Amino acid sequence: MNGARSLLATLVGGGVNVCFSNPGTSEMHFVAALDDVPDMRGILTLFEGVATGAADGYARVAGRPAATLLHLGPGWAMGWRICTTPAGRGHPW
Repeated sequence: MNGARSLLATLVGGGVNVCFSNPGTSEMHFVAALDDVPDMRGILTLFEGVATGAADGYARVAGRPAATLLHLGPGWAMGWRICTTPAGRGHPW
């Protein structure tokens, strides 16, 4: 088992079964592992803002958390900003 599969197993074990992603080339091992874990559904998005917003909306509607896979640096910062603005507060997690 590699790190990507271990991370997915941990997420699934914690009740997370959806991952909204905007992957780059450095995340390809994780993206490949998404196909090997039937309990995790990977959803590709066009940019980090969509991934983060979709994960937030999913969590609010489903009442359970979702994972996001974002680029390091600016992509992660954009996703974090969405979660920390006044409109993003009040998450169910």
